Amino acid sequence: MGNEQLDTSQKAQLINLDAKRYGTFAEIGAGQEVARWFFHVGGAAGTVAKTISAYDMAISDAIYGPTERYVSRQRLQSMLDYEYDLLLERLDDKRGGRNAFFVFANTVATRREEGHGWLGIKFQAEPGADASNILIHVRMLDKENVRQQEALGIIGVNLLHGTFYSYHKPMALIALLLDDLTWERVEVDMISFAGPAFARVDNRLMAVQLVKQDLTEAAMFTARGETVQWAEVLYQKPVLVQRGSFHPVTKATLDVLERALEQFLQEPELKGEEPVVLMELTLRHLTTGDIIDENDFLQRADMLSALGKTVLVSNFRRFHRLAAYLARYTKRPLGLAIGASKLGEVFDESFYNESEGGLLGGLGQLFKNPARLYVYPHLNVDTGEIITAESFQVPLRLKHLHTHLLENRLIQSIRNFNRDLLPIRSLDILARIKSGDPSWEQLVPPVIVEVIKRNQLFGCRTEYPVAK
Repeated sequence: MGNEQLDTSQKAQLINLDAKRYGTFAEIGAGQEVARWFFHVGGAAGTVAKTISAYDMAISDAIYGPTERYVSRQRLQSMLDYEYDLLLERLDDKRGGRNAFFVFANTVATRREEGHGWLGIKFQAEPGADASNILIHVRMLDKENVRQQEALGIIGVNLLHGTFYSYHKPMALIALLLDDLTWERVEVDMISFAGPAFARVDNRLMAVQLVKQDLTEAAMFTARGETVQWAEVLYQKPVLVQRGSFHPVTKATLDVLERALEQFLQEPELKGEEPVVLMELTLRHLTTGDIIDENDFLQRADMLSALGKTVLVSNFRRFHRLAAYLARYTKRPLGLAIGASKLGEVFDESFYNESEGGLLGGLGQLFKNPARLYVYPHLNVDTGEIITAESFQVPLRLKHLHTHLLENRLIQSIRNFNRDLLPIRSLDILARIKSGDPSWEQLVPPVIVEVIKRNQLFGCRTEYPVAK
């Protein structure tokens, strides 16, 4: 078929005709929608060793062990591990020499408004090889259950086909996941590759690819570089987000975050609970044209990792879109730490679509949770003027709105700021690093200085002492 894209039936049939692949399908919820494709196209006896659906929770627990949540990564992984071990136990001595075994599993909840689920595959790249894994989380956006089930079947076949024939090209595999689907029907907001087949894969880059290839608007990874799904981190927790380029992280960057956190913790709604802190990188901070410099991105990710921060990579240009996305997973307070210069984006009417209610509709989404903006003063280096949340100039027609947001503490000035840090600019620090001017080290947190020098990031050529 040359370079022609295969449809779902053709993909399932190709797998059925591939004598190399043999395995188990285990599906909880939404029916046997993936396995059904392989029976429907014919020839499933060459591929399917077993199918199983453990709908009853007691039965599911008896097979896979107890769990707090049935639609979760933990349940999916236990399904994959159990069924894979059982497959090898029963068939390795009979088929192990000629078959590459696999287990496909999913645990899914379809709903009238929006379904979601976990899908995964544990597989041998070649007969007898150690197993590797791919896990994904999907949101199914159709309004009817039957349509969600249909979408689940298609993306499951795409995952299997991509795994078997494109596992060595993970970015291409990601691009194939929505074949015969659209982003209006399915969102893939988490993907994780693990095992010997993916020894050189950095899951942080895969998170970026989900956003870049429009499978989701945002993806997340931890300080350890592990990709996570939003609900795993945010479910019913307060959240503080700092958006930036982090190119590099400076003392000023960190002071914005730490002073905002101080004020956020004082909000009575938090009741002393520690919030989740996210550092947000948007695609516009990472791309030149349509190109993402992977090395540059990983350098920034390494710095944020050194700070122990969870990273959010998003396609949100507007703050209210970020707030609306977070509100899917938590109804607790949201804090946004920003510099005063970014208030221009908050009050810029061109940033808001008429379909969303324009500026007022967008601000309604932004401050719904409730959310608050913690605004760090900005120094105008040309005039020497210090701009605060109060002194920021908005168009005359928006003065009353600006005053209303200040008086109701939805926009707050950061009080305990460090005036000495206001002149720091990332571009100046980058220039000093590249030129070998050591003065940059005084403007960057010590832990970040260590990372930059040790890994020679951003063109740094300073010798770093190696521990003996």
